[in-house]
Amino acid sequence: MASVNPFNLSDSEEEAERLPNEAADRERSPSDGAPGPPPGNPFCPPADAERPTLLLSGSRTSPSGEGISAAVPSAMVGSGETRVSVDVIAAQLLRDQYILTALEFHTELLEAGRELPRLRDYFSNPGNFERQSGTPPAKDQVVGPGGTLNRAGSISTLDSLDFARYSDDGNRESDERVAVLEFELRKAKETIQALRANLTQAAESEVPSQERKNFKSSPEIQEPIRPLEKRALNFLVNEYLLKNEYKLSSITFSDENDDQDFELWDDVGLNIPKPPGLLQLYRNCGTPLPSPRDTVDVSVGVDFGDLPGNCIAQDTPKKPDLSQQQQTEVVQELEYQIGLLNNEKQSLAEQIKKLQSEIQTLKRTVSSPPLSSLDVGPQNTTNPSCSSTTYTTTTSSVDPPSVPPTDNGQYLDIRGVSEPESSPELPSTEKTSQSHPQSHSKLKSRPPVVFDQPNRKLSPAFQQALLSFCRMCSDSRLGAEVSRLADSEESVMLMLGRCLPHIVPNVLLAKREELIPLILCTACLHPEPKERDQLLHILFNLIKRPDDEQRQMILTGCVAFARHVGPTRVEAELLPQCWEQINHKYPERRLLVAESCGALAPYLPKEIRSSLVLSMLQQMLAEDKADLVREAVVKSLGIIMGYIDDPDKYSQGFELMLLSLGDPSERVVSAVHQVFIPAFAAWTTELGTLHTALIPSLMARIEKLLKQGEHSLDEHKLHVFLSALQSLIPPLFAVVLQNAPFTNRVKLHSDTPTIEVTRFPRPASPLQDVATIIGSREMLSALLLLYDHQLEHEGTTGWDSLLWVVNQLLPQLIEIVGRINVTSSTCVHEFSRFFWRFCRTFGKIFTNTKVKPQFQEILRLSEENVDASAGNGILTKATVPIYATGVLTCYNQEEDRKLLVGFLEDVMTTLSLSHAPLDSLKASFVELGANPVYHELLLTVLWYGVVHTSALVRCTAARMFELVLRGMSEALVDRRAAPALITLCSGPEFSVRISTIPAFGTIMETVTQKELLERVKMQLASFLEDPQYQDQHSLHMEIIRTFGRVGPNAEPRFRDEFVLPHLHKLALANNSQAAESKRIDIATQLFEAYSALSCCFISEEVMVNHFLPGLRCLHSDMEQLSPEHEVILSSMIKECEIKVENRGMADAQGSLSIASSLVGEDAKTKFLSKMGQLTTSGAMLANVFQRKK
Repeated sequence: MASVNPFNLSDSEEEAERLPNEAADRERSPSDGAPGPPPGNPFCPPADAERPTLLLSGSRTSPSGEGISAAVPSAMVGSGETRVSVDVIAAQLLRDQYILTALEFHTELLEAGRELPRLRDYFSNPGNFERQSGTPPAKDQVVGPGGTLNRAGSISTLDSLDFARYSDDGNRESDERVAVLEFELRKAKETIQALRANLTQAAESEVPSQERKNFKSSPEIQEPIRPLEKRALNFLVNEYLLKNEYKLSSITFSDENDDQDFELWDDVGLNIPKPPGLLQLYRNCGTPLPSPRDTVDVSVGVDFGDLPGNCIAQDTPKKPDLSQQQQTEVVQELEYQIGLLNNEKQSLAEQIKKLQSEIQTLKRTVSSPPLSSLDVGPQNTTNPSCSSTTYTTTTSSVDPPSVPPTDNGQYLDIRGVSEPESSPELPSTEKTSQSHPQSHSKLKSRPPVVFDQPNRKLSPAFQQALLSFCRMCSDSRLGAEVSRLADSEESVMLMLGRCLPHIVPNVLLAKREELIPLILCTACLHPEPKERDQLLHILFNLIKRPDDEQRQMILTGCVAFARHVGPTRVEAELLPQCWEQINHKYPERRLLVAESCGALAPYLPKEIRSSLVLSMLQQMLAEDKADLVREAVVKSLGIIMGYIDDPDKYSQGFELMLLSLGDPSERVVSAVHQVFIPAFAAWTTELGTLHTALIPSLMARIEKLLKQGEHSLDEHKLHVFLSALQSLIPPLFAVVLQNAPFTNRVKLHSDTPTIEVTRFPRPASPLQDVATIIGSREMLSALLLLYDHQLEHEGTTGWDSLLWVVNQLLPQLIEIVGRINVTSSTCVHEFSRFFWRFCRTFGKIFTNTKVKPQFQEILRLSEENVDASAGNGILTKATVPIYATGVLTCYNQEEDRKLLVGFLEDVMTTLSLSHAPLDSLKASFVELGANPVYHELLLTVLWYGVVHTSALVRCTAARMFELVLRGMSEALVDRRAAPALITLCSGPEFSVRISTIPAFGTIMETVTQKELLERVKMQLASFLEDPQYQDQHSLHMEIIRTFGRVGPNAEPRFRDEFVLPHLHKLALANNSQAAESKRIDIATQLFEAYSALSCCFISEEVMVNHFLPGLRCLHSDMEQLSPEHEVILSSMIKECEIKVENRGMADAQGSLSIASSLVGEDAKTKFLSKMGQLTTSGAMLANVFQRKK
């Protein structure tokens, strides 16, 4: 034993060594005179000695290296030596700083019931665990007790300790701190368990012993529930609800018992194990008493008096034969079933008799008024509370008689004699019977209920005292409601009106919409206005923030309520609820108000509809900040406009339309076009003011806007007015059809052809569908046939509405179009879409015979129409692109396409030969080029210009290529555009070649096909390298401008290998330019190009070889020509040089960092592996101090 190191023993070795040592100790203890352990408990240590091997189970080493041998010198010697006392071992452990071993030793002594004062005082003193220094003591350094441990003041500071702050090597302080904290936590839990045990005992003794005796002696009196029993039952009930998927009930139950934690059984406070679940308790303890068939009569031949009192059940007689016992049980089972069937038969026979008597009574239609109170007079003294008392019930005879109620329709007012005034009052049913005669006739035919009269003579006082033992409660509000059941519709309404305010707050929020029909039905039928107001207030406040579905349910109920009660009550009862919530803090509630105004509009008095409701919605539209609320307001305003009939409100409606159109939210504006404008237009159609007031007002505002904005047009306002005008096109066409000369000849036939799907533009909403406005698609189809025939053959004589469109609206629109700025793509697009929808709605015949001639009369394609000097000709205005894109593209037949191609060719030729601005032609190409359908058509027009004899037309065609190439497919570019451009480059005129450069740049910017890019690159290289272009100043200017535009978006390889080197060459050549004007022009364009390209990523090689040298050449020009540019260029050069230097340093550091990262990764891997080992050992060390189970 002396040669064994006890610190290296495994658990199995320690156990193997411990057993023979304990046996030797037991054998020699009598001779040594030392008291041994008790024979019944071999694990209990002696009173004054302890085996040292129990203390040496850790894996620590002494800081001094000498502590162990000095601590237990007698542990390894023979059996004759005296054993070391426990106090000496504890002192030695504390002196040598074996704190954890001493802590475990202290724990084991406590568990054995032998607390040592030295250890108790040491571990109860927090000063022993204060940190003195961050380094472990040296060999020769004397450290006070606990000098290297941290203080753990309480469990609450556990999460505030920074365990990662101290290293895990050296003295392993973190592990020791964790172990100490775990020990304190375990002790605190033991203290809590002890307190719970004390509380349990105190709760058990809460009921006085005298009361407990009374409960035992009187079993009919139930002992009141104790707090611990209540908490335990609450826990089991909640557990049952969760296990059986009653989650909502469980949540409600938990909310009602918020002082209890249902997650932890220990919170119940019982110092006992958790009982089984409710189901198991019911199966084990809740089964009914055994029936008589389970008993066997047994007789024995022993005198009963000779037996002791408690051994009757123990001395059971000899069991009969097994087969005989089985037969007896079968017979008893059958007899029991026969008895049950007989009882059921008798019960059914009684029910049949009662139902037959009720049928006979109903046939006789005999009714008798109920008694106002229970009669307890002298004639009924035999049974005052339930004898000879007729009583009408709430069970209606409408119910099928095959399933009788469980109480046979008998209702009892349990308050009886004490409250006679609480019996149901039935005269009120006469009022409601006037409105519901049929239902009340059925109620009146209900037979009176007569109770059996027992042949007894009991005093009323005695009978009342006898009935008081029934556990009923009529003193509370709910008890009063239960004891006084309703017997008519009005009584039911009164009861619901009283009960619903108490029911609603206790219903889950997610399920409160289930109460909506009940609340509305009660509010509809309740006789008291104050109660109805309260119920409707509950309805609008039923849900704090109702979602879309819940709002729909409430609105549906409100509409049903309004249909039932009429406009007067809607105004008096529902509207005030809306008015109260108009400024509610939750937008969902304000949204409900806005939607309610629209939903209730058909059921309101007309004067209220056009005054109060309109004012409410106008206020919400102007003041509410939520987009959803304003959107709902606009829709409700549209509904109001569909029901309003006061002509004086037209101006207010027009202002509301303009106000809502100017709303910043797109949702609101969309709702205006979908709902409000169609409804407002329908009203103005009935008033006859659509084409006489509404549309002219919008036209006047557009003209006023154009006059005010000759220099800076407010395009947003123009969009607002024009979009409103566009939404009025369908109702305007409906007016034209309904006021046509052929209206009285319309006849609907089954063979009327259906309307083509593409006949009308897609409507923004069903209200903008012409068929909806007219009434039906059949009627519209018949009208369209007559409309086309009238336009084509009979003319427009007498057709006032159409003549107004042709003679007033169209000329005014064309005149407005000629005044807008052609360079504003937004305005051009808006008017183009307007004319497109206008022409498609009014039809192809109308477009060809009425619209196109008016445009063609203005756009006479001759040089007289082009003012070359001022550029003020009509061909230079927006009329050209709007006619081309809004009128000529409405229909896509072959003749229509030919007309469009011819018009564009003529415009291009006329403008080119007149040297006029090309803005109108560019606007046409941009608008058409946005739709890929017209790409082929535009290329056809451009090819006409490519092969034109005039160089001016070819130059124009070359410049138009730049506009149409964006968005064009690469196949089309390769097949048609690129060959046309190369054809233009082969011409003799330098101006035509120069005009193709922007188009080539666009191809380089948008195309990825390598072969095509190489062809374009070769063409541009020929422009730069061919000697014939060396003196072409305009060509160089165009190339530099194109490089600056497409360089940042072009392929990086093209930019690095082609653009930047040629810019460097051009900058270098510009240094030797003799003409100062040309030199400054080139320098300015180079400055713009370099500024754009400086934002791109440029490789170091290109930066050093081309970009920086080009900048320096440009810098030398700007020093002489433009000093303000020279400052900017200097900063650009400096910035580029810094970039180059930083990249060089980064590359050098990168090579070093690669090598260092390899070394660093190796060291990191080793460190983390060591940390993993230390963490594992720390966890094992902490597990030593876990409680032994």
